[in-house]
Order: sequence, then C-alpha cells, then structure tokens
Amino acid sequence: MRPLPYLALATALALAILATSAPAQSVGPRDGWVVIDTDQPFQELLDNLRTAVGVAGFGVVTMAGPTDAAAARGIVIPENRVVGVFNNVYAVRILALSTAAMIEAPVRFYLTADGDGTATLSYKAPSFVFAPYFAEGGNDLIAAAGELDAAFESIANVATR
Repeated sequence: MRPLPYLALATALALAILATSAPAQSVGPRDGWVVIDTDQPFQELLDNLRTAVGVAGFGVVTMAGPTDAAAARGIVIPENRVVGVFNNVYAVRILALSTAAMIEAPVRFYLTADGDGTATLSYKAPSFVFAPYFAEGGNDLIAAAGELDAAFESIANVATR
C-alpha cells in the first residue's frame, strides 16, 4: 500500500471542505464604525432593524447579502446582510449641498451572524460617511450628518434592545 495517493486524496478532500464553507467572523472595532454585539439571532435582529427603521421615519432602500447566492453555488457562509437606510427629506437636503455626497446614500447597516448563534449590528456613522464632502457642503452638511448620526444611533438602539 502506497501512502502517497491516500495523502493526496485526503488533502484534496480537506481543501474541498474548506472551500465550501466559511467560519463566522466578527466585525471588530474600526475607525468611524459603530459595532453592537447582541444576544439576538440573525433573523430576529434583521426583523427588529426593519421595524426600528420604520419607527424612526426612515425607509429600507436596499437590502443585499451573499448568503443565498453562495448556497446556490454549494458554498456555506454565515448569514450577513447589508441594509441601506435613508429618508427622502435628507436626500433632497444633502443633494442641494453636495451632488457628489449622494453617492453615499443610502447609509448602510451591516448584520452579521456570529458563531454562537447571535448576531452583530454594525454601521459607519453618517458623519464619517459624509466627511469627505464637508468642505463642499459646509456647515449645513455637517449639521445634516450629525442629525443622521443621532437617527442611526436611535435606530440601532431600538433594534438591539
């Protein structure tokens, strides 16, 4: 019996398993981000976020995640979802201050499933997102971004309690 073919087969099998699944990774602290660990399962946090967005007078503008598409390809990855949130009042206001700044709307929440069955809610603070446009939009854009910071903090607090 020659061990080399068995070793090659075992290595190939291990690589195939690793290629079709990905472990959950937590989103860690980083500049400009708010990261909130929760005790909620992923779907519950997603439902709570959608409710909190509506209560705050904002709307879910976009929602995307690679989990289902990856599964259709035979790849298992942890649940994650990017949820774009905005309000038309702010869209019109910011557009009047800086056409370029609207590339950043909607501002996004990021939900990630953690390995222990809980989920994390993260987002870039709107003032961080819009900061590159402050010179163009001036104090009015800075004020709008600050108001959005408060709104996003409120949405996150409601969603994660």
